[in-house]
Amino acid sequence: MTTTVVIGGSFAGMTAALEIKRKGKEQHKVILIDKSPLFLFIPSLIWVPLGRREIKDISFKKEAILKKKGVDFVVAEAVKVDPKTSTVFTDHGEFHYDHLVIATGPKVKYDVAPGVEEFAHYIGTPNGAMKTRKALEEFKKNPGPIVIGATQNAGCMGAAYEFLFNIEKWLREQNIRKKVDLYWITPEDYLGHFGIDGMPMGETMLKSFMSMFNINYRTQVGVKEVQKNKVILTNDEILPSHFTMLMPPFIGVDFVTNSPELYATPTGYLPVGDDYRHPDYPNVWAAGIAVNVPLPFTPGKVPFASPKTGYPSDETGKIVAENIIRVTNGRTDLKEKAWGRIPGLCIMDAGKKEVLLLSTSLFKPRTFAIMIPNVLYDFNKVLFEKYFLWKTRNGLSYLP
Repeated sequence: MTTTVVIGGSFAGMTAALEIKRKGKEQHKVILIDKSPLFLFIPSLIWVPLGRREIKDISFKKEAILKKKGVDFVVAEAVKVDPKTSTVFTDHGEFHYDHLVIATGPKVKYDVAPGVEEFAHYIGTPNGAMKTRKALEEFKKNPGPIVIGATQNAGCMGAAYEFLFNIEKWLREQNIRKKVDLYWITPEDYLGHFGIDGMPMGETMLKSFMSMFNINYRTQVGVKEVQKNKVILTNDEILPSHFTMLMPPFIGVDFVTNSPELYATPTGYLPVGDDYRHPDYPNVWAAGIAVNVPLPFTPGKVPFASPKTGYPSDETGKIVAENIIRVTNGRTDLKEKAWGRIPGLCIMDAGKKEVLLLSTSLFKPRTFAIMIPNVLYDFNKVLFEKYFLWKTRNGLSYLP
């Protein structure tokens, strides 16, 4: 029997584990190791600070569905791996593997600038989203300027854009919009770059949104320092702020950086081929955010990273699963699809409005790319949330 250990149980890890077991059946033992017992639909965290969702609405316990599908689930923190002996070390013992899938997700680099961790809010975790909700309740009592955006080296600009437009909507619902100067700051070369070199009409559309909603914006800026009531930009401009939410950069997790034999990049991501296989250890694979994705373009004067969203993570989990099964069966024709060649499928919420981003590939060149605004309601965003949670709750990993 072949044993595969999967580290990480979010989009990429859950998909990889379920698909390996589904395709490998009784000939394959799959062990999923994750420090969290919950699966969390991370894209909907943008709604938690505003009370549109509770954490319980967008999460569920993983153990039952994994057990039903024949995957062993271990709640533990993976500490490091020795790829030479094929051993994973955790705080609950050691695990030996024939194949290892690293789908560990990101670590947030809060120390990207002084004061970011102390004075800026972050909505990318359940705890951060709930702290942001509490801060907004206090903000209502004494409204003032708001700064929202991404720092230098950040890659998750999309979620920050979504939160920006949701905050603008929330301010109007609270009848305090006229009391608030709203600022958007981004290292992007232009509005709507998104770390993918833009989309047709994207900059024009985002500029119209900023004008329509009376949002001040700054592009090609980073954060020099965050203080209690101000944000100092890298161009030395000072923006007053009674509430600040920033997306810092993502870096590789400690499990990867504690394993020097993996030869991770300086930012802690794994160098893999288009088949997501490690170049030095053929039984080590990476999926999701753990994958190193080089930018196919040169950023402007302020650096930023490429986005790593749910759809490519899910797809890389499927590719890794298929390739492990092929290798197990003695095949050498592995499936290949570089991260940047995966189709771009994204729905950007805009405060009970939405924009659909569709393209034949995430990075250029693309044969087709379009942004479709829906100013009536964000029903596609809500529908996708419901669909993905249903799919994952039922272990239907093979569905798109």
